[in-house]
Amino acid sequence: MDRQNLYEYQKTHPWITFSLKLSDPNLPLWMNLGAAASKCEHIAGVALDPAIAKNLLVIYLAKGVNATTAIEGNTLTEQQVIERVKGELRLPLSQEYLGQEVDNVIAACNKVAKDSVSGKSTHLTVDQIKNFNKMILHGLEVESHVVPGEIRECSVVVGGGKYRGAPWQDCDYLLNRFCDWMNGPDFQSAALPQNVLSIIKAIVAHVYIAWIHPFGDGNGRTARLIELQILLSAGVPVLSCQLLSNHYNLTRSMYYHKLDEASRNGGNLVPFLEYAVQGFVDQLKLQIADIQTYQLELAWQNYVHEQFKGRSTKADERRRWLVMDLSKQPMGISVAQVPELSTRLAASYANKTSRAVVRDLTVLKDMGIVEFFDNKKRVRAKSEIIKAFLPTRRSEKSLKSR
Repeated sequence: MDRQNLYEYQKTHPWITFSLKLSDPNLPLWMNLGAAASKCEHIAGVALDPAIAKNLLVIYLAKGVNATTAIEGNTLTEQQVIERVKGELRLPLSQEYLGQEVDNVIAACNKVAKDSVSGKSTHLTVDQIKNFNKMILHGLEVESHVVPGEIRECSVVVGGGKYRGAPWQDCDYLLNRFCDWMNGPDFQSAALPQNVLSIIKAIVAHVYIAWIHPFGDGNGRTARLIELQILLSAGVPVLSCQLLSNHYNLTRSMYYHKLDEASRNGGNLVPFLEYAVQGFVDQLKLQIADIQTYQLELAWQNYVHEQFKGRSTKADERRRWLVMDLSKQPMGISVAQVPELSTRLAASYANKTSRAVVRDLTVLKDMGIVEFFDNKKRVRAKSEIIKAFLPTRRSEKSLKSR
């Protein structure tokens, strides 16, 4: 008798087949996979100011960590997680476990990123997956049947009792077979770009860990760490590797629905892939928009400094400060509020009348970098003029009206 026929999971979880059928034509899925791979390459090739790059890394790490823990019930906000990433958030003792959950995911994500960048082996192993789970649950209070980093030895029911994990007796075998599959030929093909295959592989790995549910706790977070490692190993930018977790969290009810649908439909992963890849593309678009915003801000700052080239008086320095501080108020402010824009402006205008403010603003208006509105009661920086330096293209509105 084939040894494989002795396993209980084949009766209880027949959708766990370790096979992936993508031969059917699915134009939207393949277009989105291509778009995702292309956008990842785009982001990887963007040169950013070091301070901006660091800030974006903190923001997107926090988004991913917040998403990963929020799906599991952590109630810290994204802003609190940003503060925790920076080491600035202290919580009441009764809430410290929430911070510990976040700290564990931050440490695990950083280790995965460091290992990937250093060129360590990208092959998944059972010991590695166990270590992921151990890191995730480090220092947390868990139920008596849970041993961090060890395969469970009892049955578990999750999702409000809607889903039962694979039989615990089979989990060791299933986890070994999972690693063999991930490292095998199904995810190596000369016919497809490796970055496209790796996006598929990361999503499939996530689903299979959720289905097998090999640990007593922390399976979802462990699955997302595996997903992170696969994406990083494929060359997806660190900045973008948390975006799938963010998508799952933002669409949590659909995430659980698609997981359930895949198991009910005999393990057909195509609908889940469609859902996940579409979300990944959407998140990549938003990330690119964020990066472009930072780039435009930097270009605007350089433009303003260029306008003041050769102008070195104290008044010129004050006016340069004024336009830069005014740039942070996209809707503009009243002229009377100008001295309150920043501490440096407040100090500069402390011994001057309101006429000095109007005079400075008039000079900036004549330079073409600020404008008055609302009967000259309000003023704003004309930072949008920097967009004139972008490549010319037909507007989206005109394309839709054809």
